Amino acid sequence: MKITITGRNMKVGTRLTERIEKKLSKMNKYFKDDVEAQVKLSHENSVRQIVEITLYLDGSILRAEETSNDMYMSIDKAIARLEGQIRRHRTKLEKRLHEDVIEPAEDMPVWDEASDEVVRVKRFEVKPMAVEDAIAQMDMLGHSFFLFVNAETGITSVVYRRNDGKIGMLEPTMA
Repeated sequence: MKITITGRNMKVGTRLTERIEKKLSKMNKYFKDDVEAQVKLSHENSVRQIVEITLYLDGSILRAEETSNDMYMSIDKAIARLEGQIRRHRTKLEKRLHEDVIEPAEDMPVWDEASDEVVRVKRFEVKPMAVEDAIAQMDMLGHSFFLFVNAETGITSVVYRRNDGKIGMLEPTMA
């Protein structure tokens, strides 16, 4: 595995580099070919320690980002998240990759494609409302998105809370 480690607002020491290389080298059991890994370490406000790990497979990208108050804990969590992604998406990745980059391990469960089926349908009434009312309704319900009929346009739309905390809106158009 080819590993590139960069630090933002911090200097990456040898202990940290050795820890990352040791943890990522354990992931070689999942891959037949050499894989490129980019690790970005960030230090914010002397409290937030952010680790972002990106694995570049032949045509696919796996990415995990973790934040905590301890850099070593963030590294462990990010690598655990990547291993979970590999386990969950192993069959999909094998189908997508022509050269079978991921090698099955003995302890790795096989996920059926049937797991992508709809298991529950929820029906509810949608009432025409203003965008501001839809945002208020979403916040009152504690949801991250809300489906409504826009009273101004008559189009079914979705408002959602973005990762940066701001509000986004999806509004379909006919092709």
